[in-house]
Amino acid sequence: MLRRPPGDPAPGDRDRLVCKDCRRVLYVNPAVGVAVVVRREHNILWGRRKRGPYQGAWCIPCGYVEWGEDVRAAAAREFQEETGLVVEVGEVLAVHSNFHDRERLTVGIWFAGTVAGGTLRAGDDLDAVRFFPLEAPPDLLAFPTDALVVEELKKGKARLIPGLPDL
Repeated sequence: MLRRPPGDPAPGDRDRLVCKDCRRVLYVNPAVGVAVVVRREHNILWGRRKRGPYQGAWCIPCGYVEWGEDVRAAAAREFQEETGLVVEVGEVLAVHSNFHDRERLTVGIWFAGTVAGGTLRAGDDLDAVRFFPLEAPPDLLAFPTDALVVEELKKGKARLIPGLPDL
């Protein structure tokens, strides 16, 4: 049943799904996505989506956090699945709400990463991986929030990615 729970102290007039028997609220929340940004001097690693509505568009390698999984572990796992590279996950570079797909809202967390091993290759949801200059990312981006992250990197956050020359 969709209604405002009795005695709900939350501000606003938001209706929520409420069980008619136990009166517990069923929260419909966004999924959590994670991405890792690695750089080679002035270049950032991007992946091209191989299927789905974003096929052919580029993104910072990313994926979803599984139920019960730590966000940093998820970031490392997804990055390896997508790129073949093992990374050490560092500082949080950015957190953004993603509203571009109204059917699947997400909250994205972008981490700095340092490559620790592996072999660069496209995997899982990608058909290509490539380094692009920070100042010239791919033209067609799958997710508008990646453009926000690039702007933040240009304004100095790229220095948070350890082990490489400052940009």
